Amino acid sequence: MKDYHCCATCQHFRAEKKAEGMFYFCKRLGYETKSSYKFNCWSPREEIKKLMDKK
Repeated sequence: MKDYHCCATCQHFRAEKKAEGMFYFCKRLGYETKSSYKFNCWSPREEIKKLMDKK
């Protein structure tokens, strides 16, 4: 099974384009993160839940 658990698949992950480049952060935790990071508070988006259920 693929590893879906990462910030990029979480419903709280946000990406903003700024003059300096892309800024990735967690809305829930309130600080900058990277798309490949993993935290215990992970809440997958609905489409990710569906993909996981298919496996």
